Amino acid sequence: MTEKSPVGEFVYASGGRTRAMVTLNHLSVEDPDDGSPLLPVAAETTAATPVSQRQRVVTKTEAREFFLSRGTNLTSSLLLLIGCYLAILIPAYFPLSNLKAESNDYQEPRDLLLLNRSASLLSDPCQPRWGLSHLKPLSCSEGLLDIPVFVQQDKPAVWHLAPPLGLRGSEEHLAQALAAMPQPGLPPSLKREGSCRRCVVVGNGGVLYGSHLGSHIDQYDIIVRLNNAPVTGFERDAGSRTTIRLMYPEGAPHSVNEYRNTSMVALVAFKSLDLDWLTSVITKQPLNFWSKMWFWREVVDEIPLSPESFKILNPEIIHKTGQALQRYALKHGNMVPTLGASAVVMALQVCDQVSLAGFGYDMQQPAARLHYYETIRMDAMKAQVVHDVSAEKLFLRELVAAGAVTDLTGAL
Repeated sequence: MTEKSPVGEFVYASGGRTRAMVTLNHLSVEDPDDGSPLLPVAAETTAATPVSQRQRVVTKTEAREFFLSRGTNLTSSLLLLIGCYLAILIPAYFPLSNLKAESNDYQEPRDLLLLNRSASLLSDPCQPRWGLSHLKPLSCSEGLLDIPVFVQQDKPAVWHLAPPLGLRGSEEHLAQALAAMPQPGLPPSLKREGSCRRCVVVGNGGVLYGSHLGSHIDQYDIIVRLNNAPVTGFERDAGSRTTIRLMYPEGAPHSVNEYRNTSMVALVAFKSLDLDWLTSVITKQPLNFWSKMWFWREVVDEIPLSPESFKILNPEIIHKTGQALQRYALKHGNMVPTLGASAVVMALQVCDQVSLAGFGYDMQQPAARLHYYETIRMDAMKAQVVHDVSAEKLFLRELVAAGAVTDLTGAL
């Protein structure tokens, strides 16, 4: 017989002396005479699942401690990363108080040797197509022998890569910039027709400081400079004239003095907005505040040059230079070369003889001057990850060894 009760269910077995009682929480068998259980009463415990018996239950406190420990570890890791980064950068930006004193000990004889070599080079007659003829036999010359220097309105092209290696996605921005340029292509002064031309690409390297090459640099037919590298105050070492200044908007000089004795400015477009900036500079209609917010540094609104003086560097030069650097790089993929390496390739397209000044980063001298116009140390190069300067140095060394270009400052 079975009866229901609030605590469970009782089952009586007729004709027997034992009574079994089953409840939700107990299981026992009792003797009806003395009331003592024949089996021990089970302890009142909450039934556990097999999974909970095998796994440790994580309490709220433990969970909180777990996430706090993860947050602490993450914070510590970030602080350590920032500390390492600052350990590289802070010493690199210390003033080079000892640089001049150390340089004066050995600089004069070295400069005299370089100056004599530079003077001898200028005294010799210019050799037509010297650079390209010495570049052609090299394995790295593939694709570097005949590249249009500037983007031209009458020669449309399709670039399948995004800036700076191409102009994919920037077609409308390019059309507006070209429409604002009266003479977008190669000017007559840079065409190979006529007399032999010597060119010098002036790099920003600290090796140029104290070189006394300024008067020699000014004797070249075409002088190429990069970004905001100044001439004012550095005429003794860097010269005073500029034929072509390659730059992107954030690298444009802010001082109007740097545009004196400048023939043209060539934009290197890294994004579509760079082309809009060029249009605004030519038309003298500054960009709005929102557009300027997308530049990583403040850009100038005006450049004191005529509209005919503005050009757009053919992105194929950037692309082909990057492909040439692949032969010397440890990692493969689309490489973005420095403006310096790209300027050398550009110069080889329009010049018969090409010389370099201020090229070469000596990473074995961490306390050396990085740029000729400021006191940042060579250490700062460790923090940049965009360019493969080691591959570029090997590339330029091969050009120098083959005689395709001449190194005036001797750092390659």
